[in-house]
Amino acid sequence: MKDNDDLITRREALAQVALLMGGAISAPTLAGALDAATRRAWTAPPQNWAPRTLDARQLELVAVMAEHIVPQTDTPGARAAGVHRFVDTLLSDHYPTPERDRFLAGLADVDARARSRQGKTFVECAADQQLAMLTEMDEAAYPPAESDASQAPETWFFRRMKEVTLVGYYTSQIGSTRELHPSPFGAYRGDIPYSSVGRAWS
Repeated sequence: MKDNDDLITRREALAQVALLMGGAISAPTLAGALDAATRRAWTAPPQNWAPRTLDARQLELVAVMAEHIVPQTDTPGARAAGVHRFVDTLLSDHYPTPERDRFLAGLADVDARARSRQGKTFVECAADQQLAMLTEMDEAAYPPAESDASQAPETWFFRRMKEVTLVGYYTSQIGSTRELHPSPFGAYRGDIPYSSVGRAWS
């Protein structure tokens, strides 16, 4: 029953993430977020986990970008929630090869932009320089409603990076229990067998 409760909670969290993003969540990200094996893999203690798609440099780049998207405030941020591990697990188990390669190319492009502007990788840049680059990417990926620039191929990566960060964070234990406050009435269960309830009381 606990797994079923967790699944319902994740679905509720995913619905809230979709609202935050103003649209639907991509199929591979959704599949990974709802997959119990994926959850067990990326929520394992860090010492029992190893990346399978991202190398150490890419993993740190994802962690730094994700932390800017969901920074630590009075609640832990994306790094503490293990979003970088979630992203590696998604890429390894749920992303088709073309999308995985496109995501990895997007990471390489982030470093290329940083080197062009600052002469060093994104992770090596100062926090304000990192934030300025991410803000620029965000504005290009989410332009005013009357513009169709968000459909441009170069905006795909940041939109997907933001998606996997928000989904990973808000379906994590930290995000779902400390950022999204659970209902005081408990989890909704719409599939309880009648025999377990018995007669209704007025």
